[in-house]
Amino acid sequence: MAPPLLTLQDIHLTFGGTPLFEGAELQVMERDRLCLVGRNGSGKSTLLKIAAGLVEPDRGERFVKPGVTVRYLEQEPDLAGFATVGAYVEAGLDAGSDPYRGAYLLEHLGLTGEERPQDLSGGEMRRAAIARVLAPEPDILFLDEPTNHLDLPAIEWLEGELGRLRSAVVLISHDRRFLENLSRRTVWIDRGTARTLDRGFAHFEAWRDDLLEQESLARQKLERKIEREDHWITYGVTARRKRNVRRLSELQTLREEKQKLTARERDAQSTVAMSAAEAQASGKLVIEAKGIAKRYDARPIVRDLTLTIHRGDRLAVIGPNGAGKTTLLKLLTGELEPDEGTVKLGTKLEIVTLDQKREHLPPETTLSDALTEGRGDMVMVGGTQRHVVGYMKDFLFTPEQARTAIQVLSGGERGRLMLARAFARPSNLMVLDEPTNDLDLETLDLLQELLADYSGTVLLVSHDRDFVDRVATSVLVAEGDGRWTPYAGGYSDMVAQRGEGHGREKAAREAKPKEKAKAAPPAGEAKPKASAKGLSFTEAHQLKSLPGEIEKLEARLAPLHDKLADPALFSRNPAEFDRLTKEIARLEEDRAAKEELWLELEMRREEADG
Repeated sequence: MAPPLLTLQDIHLTFGGTPLFEGAELQVMERDRLCLVGRNGSGKSTLLKIAAGLVEPDRGERFVKPGVTVRYLEQEPDLAGFATVGAYVEAGLDAGSDPYRGAYLLEHLGLTGEERPQDLSGGEMRRAAIARVLAPEPDILFLDEPTNHLDLPAIEWLEGELGRLRSAVVLISHDRRFLENLSRRTVWIDRGTARTLDRGFAHFEAWRDDLLEQESLARQKLERKIEREDHWITYGVTARRKRNVRRLSELQTLREEKQKLTARERDAQSTVAMSAAEAQASGKLVIEAKGIAKRYDARPIVRDLTLTIHRGDRLAVIGPNGAGKTTLLKLLTGELEPDEGTVKLGTKLEIVTLDQKREHLPPETTLSDALTEGRGDMVMVGGTQRHVVGYMKDFLFTPEQARTAIQVLSGGERGRLMLARAFARPSNLMVLDEPTNDLDLETLDLLQELLADYSGTVLLVSHDRDFVDRVATSVLVAEGDGRWTPYAGGYSDMVAQRGEGHGREKAAREAKPKEKAKAAPPAGEAKPKASAKGLSFTEAHQLKSLPGEIEKLEARLAPLHDKLADPALFSRNPAEFDRLTKEIARLEEDRAAKEELWLELEMRREEADG
């Protein structure tokens, strides 16, 4: 096995008197695909900087194999001193680098290279920085949140480009789909240590939960051992004094070990306890847009869009930067007037908006004042007064942070603060414009659970494919030139219906003819008899008969559900309760399979008709 390109051993680092790392270790192998995960503040970015040689640890060893080249993607790149973006990218090339690679990368990232750094947006600066670190194709590429400020086409392009690189890649990202598609090893930064899983991020959460369960069992075993020792000290037969002193010393050691385990388990299991303050239910119709259009400087943002949103819908708006997603949200919520068409808002609407600028607050504002609006120590949450410190704890803030100024909070902490402010306000329509920026994976999970339990309506803009899949019931996709197309389901459902993603690459389209060619029977071989609708005779018969079969299953299920609804059934006849439960589960599974088959056949028939 080839030696590692880079090794970190026994890394210790303390910030402000609090240990960040206590013996953390890391290895980067040739052509590695490694992701660092952990909650905000765990030290992911700091460990990445130590590995890149940008931060010096208090103790420990960093070894880089001679001749290995390293590049690090900064979260906030500095383009000062460069006349153009092209000059900035070229300055990062090595002597043997392809001189045209920088221009190739900039083109695919939507830049020409002629832009002036002072005119760039945050997203454009991030794209320029990505081109600069990718251009020399280093041996090791360190990427800290590379998808921040990128739109979906750019994210999907970057994913493909990194997959083709020969470089070892070490990345940090809150984009689950990005991590799942790229990583082959996972390093969990957890309470000062770095634990390695030799599998990709898709397997991480099950592995993490197993480790935490093992810790919990170890603590329980330790507690029982301490109880036995306590009993012996109190009631045991008195032995020699030295023996008693030794056992007392061992008991004290056990208690200290238990205290450490309990603290570690508490730290690992502490989570954000979000809850949304919900207003009274809105009317069934929330938004009705008819033929709306909007232009800016003769450029169409929205063209002839008709859309109806009902109570409980969760609509995700997706598209490239500059497509007009935020403008569309403002049109739908009545903040902007359309140039053409009408927007009708439903009754009893109470709207809460969380925009991508995270609501401007004076930087010297304290965390407590930001939550209470400067009115004492109490915050109103859903019509109930709560002490601000208790509400802060729900969002993983410590009591000591109550008087902390917003300007010293991390990006993740500012994101959690804005969520805490938004969720304290009563609402039945939540408008979320890029809510996932700077949130760690655990907070994202809990935000998804909150939205799943939220009985109101959600309008969402996000470039996070996994988040859209988990939250949205429908998506609205920018097709260019002001055209928007609705699709049922989440992002993956949209891809299945379109036959491709929303990225710039044409791989999905190019793969289709190949798949059809592969599926075609050899010359001279008899083709299956098909109906006029593009289905075989058997499939056409199934399409016709399945609705009747589904109705029969529903007729069988109705009386079973009525029997199971009897609250006294379980206590009166547990065996019958168990039989009914199993029979209902079997029939519902059968019905779901038939419904799925019918939907697949119906979609194929419609495609053939089209």
